Amino acid sequence: MTDHAQTTAPLDLPVYQHSLFAPHYQPFEGERWSLRLADMVLCPGYWTPPQLVMGMALLLRTDASGKTHTWMSMSPMETESQALGCVYASGHVVVMGLGMGWAAANAALNPAVSQVTVVEFDPEVIQVVEQSGVLAQLPDAVRQRVRIVNADAYTFVPDTPADTLLADIWLPLFGAERAEEVRRMQANTGAHKVYFWGQEMVIAHRLRRAGQAVTPDTVAAVVAELKLPLIGPAECADYAEKIQLAADKWLKAE
Repeated sequence: MTDHAQTTAPLDLPVYQHSLFAPHYQPFEGERWSLRLADMVLCPGYWTPPQLVMGMALLLRTDASGKTHTWMSMSPMETESQALGCVYASGHVVVMGLGMGWAAANAALNPAVSQVTVVEFDPEVIQVVEQSGVLAQLPDAVRQRVRIVNADAYTFVPDTPADTLLADIWLPLFGAERAEEVRRMQANTGAHKVYFWGQEMVIAHRLRRAGQAVTPDTVAAVVAELKLPLIGPAECADYAEKIQLAADKWLKAE
Protein backbone atom coordinates (compact mmCIF):
# COMPACT_ATOMS: atom_id res chain seq x y z
CA MET A 1 0.00 0.00 0.00
CA THR A 2 2.32 2.77 1.15
CA ASP A 3 6.09 2.71 1.08
CA HIS A 4 7.65 4.93 3.74
CA ALA A 5 11.18 5.53 2.52
CA GLN A 6 13.99 6.24 4.92
CA THR A 7 15.04 9.36 3.04
CA THR A 8 16.30 11.90 5.53
CA ALA A 9 15.89 15.66 5.73
CA PRO A 10 16.76 18.41 8.21
CA LEU A 11 16.51 17.17 11.84
CA ASP A 12 17.34 13.69 10.49
CA LEU A 13 13.65 12.80 10.21
CA PRO A 14 12.15 10.58 7.49
CA VAL A 15 10.44 12.30 4.59
CA TYR A 16 6.96 10.98 3.88
CA GLN A 17 6.70 9.03 0.65
CA HIS A 18 4.15 6.53 -0.61
CA SER A 19 3.61 4.47 -3.74
CA LEU A 20 0.26 6.02 -4.69
CA PHE A 21 -0.31 8.93 -7.06
CA ALA A 22 0.53 12.33 -5.52
CA PRO A 23 -0.95 15.23 -7.54
CA HIS A 24 0.67 18.63 -7.87
CA TYR A 25 -1.61 21.34 -6.54
CA GLN A 26 -1.94 25.03 -7.37
CA PRO A 27 -2.87 27.70 -4.79
CA PHE A 28 -6.53 28.75 -4.95
CA GLU A 29 -8.54 31.52 -3.31
CA GLY A 30 -12.32 31.34 -3.55
CA GLU A 31 -15.30 32.67 -1.66
CA ARG A 32 -15.37 29.92 0.96
CA TRP A 33 -12.54 27.58 -0.02
CA SER A 34 -8.82 28.06 -0.50
CA LEU A 35 -5.87 25.82 -1.24
CA ARG A 36 -2.42 26.54 0.12
CA LEU A 37 1.00 24.89 0.09
CA ALA A 38 3.29 24.45 3.09
CA ASP A 39 7.02 24.10 2.39
CA MET A 40 7.81 21.55 5.11
CA VAL A 41 5.56 20.16 7.85
CA LEU A 42 6.16 17.50 10.51
CA CYS A 43 3.02 15.33 10.59
CA PRO A 44 1.99 12.14 12.40
CA GLY A 45 0.58 9.41 10.20
CA TYR A 46 -2.75 7.69 10.70
CA TRP A 47 -0.90 4.62 11.96
CA THR A 48 2.74 5.55 11.36
CA PRO A 49 5.21 7.78 13.27
CA PRO A 50 5.65 11.51 12.50
CA GLN A 51 7.34 12.27 9.19
CA LEU A 52 8.29 15.36 7.23
CA VAL A 53 6.02 16.32 4.36
CA MET A 54 7.54 18.56 1.70
CA GLY A 55 5.26 20.95 -0.19
CA MET A 56 2.10 19.73 1.55
CA ALA A 57 -1.18 20.96 0.07
CA LEU A 58 -4.02 21.99 2.40
CA LEU A 59 -7.67 22.60 1.56
CA LEU A 60 -9.15 25.28 3.83
CA ARG A 61 -12.77 26.24 4.40
CA THR A 62 -14.02 29.57 5.77
CA ASP A 63 -17.26 29.22 7.74
CA ALA A 64 -20.11 31.70 8.14
CA SER A 65 -18.38 33.38 11.08
CA GLY A 66 -15.28 34.05 8.98
CA LYS A 67 -13.17 31.44 10.78
CA THR A 68 -10.94 29.27 8.58
CA HIS A 69 -10.57 25.52 9.19
CA THR A 70 -8.38 22.90 7.56
CA TRP A 71 -10.81 20.61 5.77
CA MET A 72 -8.27 18.24 4.22
CA SER A 73 -4.57 17.97 3.49
CA MET A 74 -2.05 15.72 1.81
CA SER A 75 -0.66 14.70 5.19
CA PRO A 76 0.27 11.13 6.12
CA MET A 77 -2.81 10.98 8.33
CA GLU A 78 -5.12 11.85 5.44
CA THR A 79 -3.57 9.64 2.79
CA GLU A 80 -3.10 6.62 5.05
CA SER A 81 -6.70 6.89 6.28
CA GLN A 82 -8.02 6.67 2.69
CA ALA A 83 -5.48 4.42 0.98
CA LEU A 84 -7.09 1.06 1.79
CA GLY A 85 -10.25 2.06 -0.03
CA CYS A 86 -8.31 3.16 -3.12
CA VAL A 87 -6.11 0.06 -3.21
CA TYR A 88 -8.91 -2.48 -2.77
CA ALA A 89 -11.63 -0.78 -4.80
CA SER A 90 -12.94 -2.52 -7.91
CA GLY A 91 -15.52 -2.19 -10.65
CA HIS A 92 -17.72 0.91 -10.63
CA VAL A 93 -16.57 3.07 -7.69
CA VAL A 94 -18.74 5.81 -6.24
CA VAL A 95 -16.71 8.35 -4.26
CA MET A 96 -18.79 10.48 -1.89
CA GLY A 97 -16.95 13.78 -1.45
CA LEU A 98 -14.41 15.10 -3.94
CA GLY A 99 -12.13 16.70 -1.34
CA MET A 100 -8.78 17.32 -3.02
CA GLY A 101 -9.42 14.71 -5.71
CA TRP A 102 -6.77 12.37 -4.33
CA ALA A 103 -8.99 9.38 -3.57
CA ALA A 104 -10.87 9.67 -6.87
CA ALA A 105 -7.61 9.84 -8.84
CA ASN A 106 -6.04 6.88 -7.06
CA ALA A 107 -9.21 4.79 -7.37
CA ALA A 108 -9.25 5.50 -11.11
CA LEU A 109 -5.59 4.43 -11.38
CA ASN A 110 -6.43 1.06 -9.83
CA PRO A 111 -6.51 -1.46 -12.73
CA ALA A 112 -9.39 -3.31 -11.04
CA VAL A 113 -11.58 -0.19 -11.34
CA SER A 114 -13.65 0.36 -14.50
CA GLN A 115 -15.43 3.62 -13.65
CA VAL A 116 -15.33 6.30 -10.93
CA THR A 117 -18.32 8.50 -10.15
CA VAL A 118 -17.51 11.34 -7.75
CA VAL A 119 -20.39 12.98 -5.89
CA GLU A 120 -19.63 16.50 -4.62
CA PHE A 121 -22.20 18.86 -3.12
CA ASP A 122 -20.22 22.11 -3.32
CA PRO A 123 -19.46 23.53 -6.80
CA GLU A 124 -16.55 25.57 -5.40
CA VAL A 125 -14.77 22.40 -4.29
CA ILE A 126 -15.09 21.10 -7.85
CA GLN A 127 -13.59 24.38 -9.03
CA VAL A 128 -10.61 24.00 -6.66
CA VAL A 129 -9.76 20.55 -8.01
CA GLU A 130 -10.33 21.57 -11.63
CA GLN A 131 -8.02 24.57 -11.28
CA SER A 132 -5.28 22.41 -9.80
CA GLY A 133 -5.64 20.03 -12.73
CA VAL A 134 -5.62 16.95 -10.50
CA LEU A 135 -7.47 14.78 -13.01
CA ALA A 136 -5.63 16.35 -15.94
CA GLN A 137 -2.42 14.89 -14.50
CA LEU A 138 -3.75 11.36 -15.06
CA PRO A 139 -3.22 9.37 -18.27
CA ASP A 140 -6.00 10.00 -20.80
CA ALA A 141 -7.49 6.53 -20.51
CA VAL A 142 -7.62 6.79 -16.72
CA ARG A 143 -9.07 10.31 -16.74
CA GLN A 144 -11.90 9.16 -18.99
CA ARG A 145 -13.05 6.75 -16.28
CA VAL A 146 -13.86 9.62 -13.89
CA ARG A 147 -17.13 11.56 -13.81
CA ILE A 148 -17.86 14.30 -11.26
CA VAL A 149 -21.50 14.89 -10.30
CA ASN A 150 -22.74 17.92 -8.35
CA ALA A 151 -25.20 16.17 -6.02
CA ASP A 152 -26.03 15.25 -2.41
CA ALA A 153 -24.20 12.17 -1.08
CA TYR A 154 -27.19 11.19 1.06
CA THR A 155 -29.65 11.00 -1.84
CA PHE A 156 -27.50 10.24 -4.90
CA VAL A 157 -28.47 7.14 -6.88
CA PRO A 158 -26.08 6.20 -9.74
CA ASP A 159 -27.29 5.29 -13.22
CA THR A 160 -25.60 1.92 -12.80
CA PRO A 161 -25.14 0.25 -9.38
CA ALA A 162 -21.78 0.67 -7.70
CA ASP A 163 -19.42 -2.15 -6.87
CA THR A 164 -17.43 -0.07 -4.35
CA LEU A 165 -18.44 2.89 -2.18
CA LEU A 166 -15.76 5.25 -0.82
CA ALA A 167 -17.20 7.89 1.51
CA ASP A 168 -15.42 10.90 2.99
CA ILE A 169 -17.70 13.89 3.55
CA TRP A 170 -17.24 14.57 7.26
CA LEU A 171 -15.33 16.38 9.94
CA PRO A 172 -14.19 15.36 12.51
CA LEU A 173 -12.51 11.98 11.97
CA PHE A 174 -14.83 10.14 14.37
CA GLY A 175 -18.61 10.23 14.37
CA ALA A 176 -20.73 7.70 16.25
CA GLU A 177 -23.59 8.11 13.77
CA ARG A 178 -21.41 7.63 10.71
CA ALA A 179 -22.14 3.96 10.06
CA GLU A 180 -25.86 4.69 9.80
CA GLU A 181 -25.19 7.44 7.27
CA VAL A 182 -22.96 5.13 5.23
CA ARG A 183 -25.65 2.45 5.23
CA ARG A 184 -27.97 4.98 3.57
CA MET A 185 -25.35 5.64 0.90
CA GLN A 186 -24.76 1.94 0.36
CA ALA A 187 -28.49 1.30 -0.04
CA ASN A 188 -28.72 4.07 -2.65
CA THR A 189 -25.65 2.96 -4.59
CA GLY A 190 -25.95 -0.82 -4.31
CA ALA A 191 -22.25 -1.16 -3.45
CA HIS A 192 -21.09 -4.52 -2.14
CA LYS A 193 -17.75 -3.15 -0.82
CA VAL A 194 -17.45 -0.07 1.38
CA TYR A 195 -14.69 2.01 2.87
CA PHE A 196 -15.50 5.18 4.78
CA TRP A 197 -13.19 7.76 6.33
CA GLY A 198 -12.71 7.08 10.02
CA GLN A 199 -14.20 3.59 10.02
CA GLU A 200 -11.33 2.42 12.21
CA MET A 201 -12.35 4.98 14.83
CA VAL A 202 -15.93 3.71 14.78
CA ILE A 203 -14.75 0.14 15.30
CA ALA A 204 -12.28 1.09 18.05
CA HIS A 205 -14.88 3.26 19.82
CA ARG A 206 -17.37 0.41 20.01
CA LEU A 207 -14.74 -1.96 21.36
CA ARG A 208 -13.51 0.61 23.86
CA ARG A 209 -17.04 1.17 25.18
CA ALA A 210 -17.53 -2.59 25.49
CA GLY A 211 -14.21 -2.97 27.34
CA GLN A 212 -12.87 -5.32 24.69
CA ALA A 213 -9.42 -5.55 23.17
CA VAL A 214 -8.89 -4.87 19.48
CA THR A 215 -8.31 -8.30 17.94
CA PRO A 216 -9.23 -9.83 14.58
CA ASP A 217 -12.16 -11.63 16.21
CA THR A 218 -13.58 -8.58 18.03
CA VAL A 219 -13.11 -6.44 14.92
CA ALA A 220 -15.02 -9.01 12.86
CA ALA A 221 -17.84 -9.00 15.42
CA VAL A 222 -18.16 -5.21 15.30
CA VAL A 223 -18.09 -5.16 11.50
CA ALA A 224 -20.94 -7.71 11.52
CA GLU A 225 -22.89 -5.43 13.90
CA LEU A 226 -22.35 -2.45 11.61
CA LYS A 227 -23.96 -4.39 8.74
CA LEU A 228 -21.54 -2.96 6.23
CA PRO A 229 -19.25 -4.94 3.88
CA LEU A 230 -16.18 -3.02 4.98
CA ILE A 231 -12.87 -3.13 3.14
CA GLY A 232 -10.08 -3.88 5.62
CA PRO A 233 -10.65 -7.01 7.72
CA ALA A 234 -10.45 -9.47 4.82
CA GLU A 235 -7.79 -7.58 2.87
CA CYS A 236 -5.26 -6.77 5.63
CA ALA A 237 -3.94 -9.47 7.91
CA ASP A 238 -2.79 -6.77 10.34
CA TYR A 239 -5.98 -4.71 10.20
CA ALA A 240 -6.69 -5.05 13.94
CA GLU A 241 -3.17 -3.84 14.70
CA LYS A 242 -3.65 -0.90 12.36
CA ILE A 243 -6.91 0.01 14.09
CA GLN A 244 -5.20 0.00 17.47
CA LEU A 245 -2.32 2.15 16.24
CA ALA A 246 -4.72 4.68 14.71
CA ALA A 247 -7.05 4.75 17.73
CA ASP A 248 -4.16 5.32 20.14
CA LYS A 249 -3.35 8.51 18.20
CA TRP A 250 -6.67 9.82 16.98
CA LEU A 251 -9.55 8.55 19.14
CA LYS A 252 -10.06 10.83 22.11
CA ALA A 253 -10.66 9.33 25.54
CA GLU A 254 -14.20 9.71 26.85
